[in-house]
Amino acid sequence: MTSPRDALPIASNKQLVLASASPRRVDLLAQIGFTPDRIIAADIDETPRPRELPRALAKRLAQEKAAAIAAQNDDTLVLAADTVVSVGRRILPKTETAAQARACLELMSGRGHRVHSGVCLIDGKRQWLRCVTSRVQMKRLAAEEIADYLDSGEWQGKSGGYAIQGRAAAFIANVVGSHSNIVGLPLFETANLLQAAGYRPN
Repeated sequence: MTSPRDALPIASNKQLVLASASPRRVDLLAQIGFTPDRIIAADIDETPRPRELPRALAKRLAQEKAAAIAAQNDDTLVLAADTVVSVGRRILPKTETAAQARACLELMSGRGHRVHSGVCLIDGKRQWLRCVTSRVQMKRLAAEEIADYLDSGEWQGKSGGYAIQGRAAAFIANVVGSHSNIVGLPLFETANLLQAAGYRPN
């Protein structure tokens, strides 16, 4: 017999809004059975604050994205996430140019880095906020490997200049922590947040 502590919350009849236009996050949610009713990209300033640490940045941006969309959409569940890649305290950009991507790959080559994802779910006055960190070890990259990867264009718009779910998987020697977090959304934690709000898989 299920105890009250183990019982699932009453199912929510609210729509789920994903505050992100990232196709990776849509695919990851679908992997665990969730399909957003609407997708609305949050337009916020993602510039790190002075001396802001990578993990704090990921949490802040996820919360600000969720809050921005929740303010415009009453009676909905709003899910937002943000992923930050760092080497030590250095925050790597979401690369928009090949030069940026090359600099990131050369910095991470042969060393470890961290991937932090903040996840925020807002349901009216209720808010849940989590941050997940994964550690990634990249092999030492040859100049030809970096050049070939840049030619692929896969780095465009990616935090740290690479996508672990693509060709860059061949560069990753070891991962400690959530793999889906590195792709862009930690699924275990996200599923728990949605369950806490009473939202069920499709």
